[in-house]
Amino acid sequence: SASRHGVLIKGRIYVEEIRNVKALVFDKTGTLTEGKLEVTDVIALNGNTEVLEIAASLESKSKHPIAQAIVRKAEENKVRIKNISQFESIAGKGLRGEINGSVFYVGNRELIRDGSPVVEKLEREGKTVILVAKENQVIGVIALRDKIRKESFELIRKLKKRNIRTIMLTGDNHRVAEAIAKELGIDEFYANLLPEDKSEKIEMLLEKYGHVAMVGDGVNDAPALAKAHVGIAMGAIGSDVAIETADIALMQDDLSKVDYLIALSNKTMSVVNQNVLASILIKGSFAILTF
Repeated sequence: SASRHGVLIKGRIYVEEIRNVKALVFDKTGTLTEGKLEVTDVIALNGNTEVLEIAASLESKSKHPIAQAIVRKAEENKVRIKNISQFESIAGKGLRGEINGSVFYVGNRELIRDGSPVVEKLEREGKTVILVAKENQVIGVIALRDKIRKESFELIRKLKKRNIRTIMLTGDNHRVAEAIAKELGIDEFYANLLPEDKSEKIEMLLEKYGHVAMVGDGVNDAPALAKAHVGIAMGAIGSDVAIETADIALMQDDLSKVDYLIALSNKTMSVVNQNVLASILIKGSFAILTF
């Protein structure tokens, strides 16, 4: 039944476990949102006019959704990609590389410290902000927005009816995370998380709620998916590592299948209990009839 609905379950234990879940944890980008970020603002600072060119050159070395959106914007504007040397990816923070002998950084505020009112304004609008810096000076700001999946709203509403706690984990800053959580009606959220932080949060939530499931899609989610009682991967857009690590894969990236899974688990265990009870009654009857 699950396979016909585009849900692949890797063993009977997960059918049993999903109905016991007390808290459901979601990654934000690519899970609650579509993961199709679009660049909304490119703001040059300190007289620099190559903000998009530098950002796209560095991001062209990455496969992250933010990187793909910036490169796509550069292609639309016919911006030339520069050669990068000494390239380095800093997990959960951003990228570093040299262009024509100068060191450039592209990343979040964990990597590039900046308290510009421009950044705060964009974040209050629910946008993800990427800073571009040359050496120690910020030269530009790029803002991106990700569309929330339509089915996310309905799923959160259904989970509340089932008295299941909803929690969001994200690498985005507190302002952006708060805006998304408030719009969706999510109970708890944790922001500014590195990949290893997500795994630690799952451990903390396991102690707090007992039975926890997680839905995620990226390489960064794999350790957290592995630690949850049930790990659910968004199969179509999810990374190979996340799909391999997860216990259940949603092949059509349809979040509504999460509620279907819970209903399927309840129904399955109901049938199992009926069968056990029927078996005991029948065998008991034969035992009595024997005498």
